[in-house]
Amino acid sequence: MTYLETLKHPVVRRLSLIQIISYFGTWFSQVAIFSMLVDFGADEMTIALIAAMNMLPAVLLAPIIGIVIDRIDFKKLMFTLLIIEISMTLFFISIDSLSQVWILMIIIFIRSTAASMLFSAEMTLFPKLLEGKMLKNTNEIHSIIWSLSYASGMAVGGMATHFMGYDAAFLTDAILYSIAVILLFGLHLSLSKTVHTDSNWQMFTKGFQYLISQKKILHLILIHASLGLTSFDALVTLLADFRYKEIIAVPLAIGWINATRAFALMIGPFFIGRWISKETLPYFFILQGSAIILWALLEFDFYWSLAAMFATGFFTTTLWSYTYLLIQEETDKHFLGRIISYNDMFFMLSNVITALFIGYSAKWGLSLESITTLLGVGFLWTAFYFLWFKKRYL
Repeated sequence: MTYLETLKHPVVRRLSLIQIISYFGTWFSQVAIFSMLVDFGADEMTIALIAAMNMLPAVLLAPIIGIVIDRIDFKKLMFTLLIIEISMTLFFISIDSLSQVWILMIIIFIRSTAASMLFSAEMTLFPKLLEGKMLKNTNEIHSIIWSLSYASGMAVGGMATHFMGYDAAFLTDAILYSIAVILLFGLHLSLSKTVHTDSNWQMFTKGFQYLISQKKILHLILIHASLGLTSFDALVTLLADFRYKEIIAVPLAIGWINATRAFALMIGPFFIGRWISKETLPYFFILQGSAIILWALLEFDFYWSLAAMFATGFFTTTLWSYTYLLIQEETDKHFLGRIISYNDMFFMLSNVITALFIGYSAKWGLSLESITTLLGVGFLWTAFYFLWFKKRYL
């Protein structure tokens, strides 16, 4: 089954279109946020904390997010979340100095809460509608869309921020979310609603008990969380500020580095998606780690680093979508919303730890090349972890 055949499914097609628009807007304004921080004179830890704030909601609110997803109708929930994202994006315009960084963190936290819940809701919906190759393709399409939006959003956002300023980028982002809301009205779902008679507390305790009783799922969640080591936002911003600003403007450097990586994220599954399996997965983790170490060796030069960043992104999408598929296939559909939220919690916790590690390590004097190398070594360790898991559970 090809990706085009998968997109013939009306729900997959409509949600994919909404994702393209909303994700593009998110990354379009992301460049503006980090460029604004650099212009305000933010230090390494402030940049790292802002990067972490994008992931914290999924970590702190996972149990609540899972219960909400399992209880509320998908379309109503998606509409509400998109409205919240529009409102918070417009509030970015009110930030005009580093003294307001705490307000920026609150706004980012609220917007990221909505984004995290929306993402988890989509990944919960797909296994209820699809299975097998169709579900695998849908996960990969979702990842490709994220990467396409990331690439184009970062590249266009970098140029727009450089030539038009932050406020124009934030306003454009809000308009894009509004288009996504309009498209949502055309989404038609024929899905039997699961009735939950338990209280919210009972749903929480039963979901948690199910999670800790499923050792196989727990290990898969940890393996998937290793992809959080590719949370490079803080690292890319520091490279743009400390290494490349004499060569290219900071917004353009951030935009082009991330766009290069995202282009690789987008096309990677077309070339290697067919080869990934439980047998080959460890080799893909090794390739991912090796590519990151190569990037570390070439960070001294902006243009060589772009080539290395392409290699870094080439394997990530396939790894992300396949490890997510393994979790979806192992989970009882009655607990999907809660388990998916817990999975996203561990993944985002990994992202937060990575962002803080980058910030603190840079502040303590560790070179950016050494920080990058350590992230690559993390994937080599994950390869051995999966080999142990495979021998014991598969």
